[in-house]
Amino acid sequence: MSSKEPSTRATPTSSGRRDLISLRQASWAWFLISLQTFGGPAGQIAVMQRTLVDEKRWIGQKRFLHALNYCMLLPGPEAQQLAIYTGWLLGGTLGGLIAGVLFVLPGMIAMLGLAAIYVAFGATTIVLAIFAGIAPAVLAVVVQAVTRVAKRASTRPAHWVIAVCAFGALALFAVPFPIVIAVAGFAGWLIGRTHGADRSSKPASDSDEAPPLIADDALHADAPSLRRTILVLGVGVIAWAIPMVAVVVFTGRSSVFTEQGLFFSGTALVTFGGAYAVLAYVAQKAVETYGWLAPGEMVRGLGLAETTPGPLIMVVQFVAFLGAYRNPGELDPWVAATIGALLTTWVTFVPCFVFIFLGAPYVERLRNNTQLTSALNGITASVVGVIANLALYFAVHTLFADATMLHWGPLHLLVPELGSFRPLALVIGVLAGVMIYRLNWSVLRTLGVCALLGLTAGLVGLPVT
Repeated sequence: MSSKEPSTRATPTSSGRRDLISLRQASWAWFLISLQTFGGPAGQIAVMQRTLVDEKRWIGQKRFLHALNYCMLLPGPEAQQLAIYTGWLLGGTLGGLIAGVLFVLPGMIAMLGLAAIYVAFGATTIVLAIFAGIAPAVLAVVVQAVTRVAKRASTRPAHWVIAVCAFGALALFAVPFPIVIAVAGFAGWLIGRTHGADRSSKPASDSDEAPPLIADDALHADAPSLRRTILVLGVGVIAWAIPMVAVVVFTGRSSVFTEQGLFFSGTALVTFGGAYAVLAYVAQKAVETYGWLAPGEMVRGLGLAETTPGPLIMVVQFVAFLGAYRNPGELDPWVAATIGALLTTWVTFVPCFVFIFLGAPYVERLRNNTQLTSALNGITASVVGVIANLALYFAVHTLFADATMLHWGPLHLLVPELGSFRPLALVIGVLAGVMIYRLNWSVLRTLGVCALLGLTAGLVGLPVT
């Protein structure tokens, strides 16, 4: 037995609870994981798989996939919730809190700094050139997300119908995102009820994997109870409400902080499918309703989120930073921007902790509920159409400098101005597609090369705006 193995054994504490691994050891592991979480949820989940299952063997493969399946059913960033869930399995509530906070902390700090750099120097030729290269690469990444989600979500012909209808509802009729999600969930439930539960997906076998150092029955568990449910909900609501009440009292109900806090609190509850699925909704409201930023800046914000560790939904921090900086009220713009960014981050991620701590004891019951699974299969299918609509939105604003929203009765169509076509964006976008699809490059590497291409184009005098 190696000298490291005893630290993974369950040892009793004065309170009678067993520590599966030391708090220091777990915290350091999660900190290292947080520095590697590039490339969206797929890359983030892969990092946790490699660290927790393959290298440290703290959690078995089947148990890890079981946790992931539960997190996929929830609104919000699934990778962030998986970090909280596995942290909870290893160290209880404190372990979940540490894992969840460390998972987003590096990305939050990085995004805050990049947003400040963008505001301070965004109009310079160098910065514009870099973003001119990043934006087409982001478009290629979003297109890849459409294909990946489509393979996973469309297990029945009816799911393809849901995906196409979701795309049409958003792209042609401007149906609000929550309504699309609700209808898709009902359609999925109806399909399951009339055609039977979908059992085409099979869990991966771990028969060839080395057994985990911590047995499944030794992992943390809380018995579900009404008292615990009320406690988790109460603490979660209070944690959300304290900063919200503070901004209302000190800045007023109509301030940008109150608007952002309430808006992003709502989006945190309907973000099925992760960041890509909700960005079209966020972009529509942030640009057209609130005027926090310009359409092209949403693409740049996603590009920044792609280059930083942590969940891609962190792009909302960029949106809030710009919105508060441009609408500071009586505060200094930089102070207002920082408050807006931190408040938005808080209200976005607090629900993640509540969902996991509240639902973890019931996870087996949820997994065995075929009607609920069918409804969520419908929502997952609609995510394909939602992300396709996001790709269309980004494509128009990336490949063209100007676009107009045309209205014919219930029809709402975004039409580009052909004279504002950007040849450089098309060239870089095609190259990004080759890097991702043909060369199998990572997202970070692709973004880096495209940023260099944009910078080079700007330095040699090519138009980048």
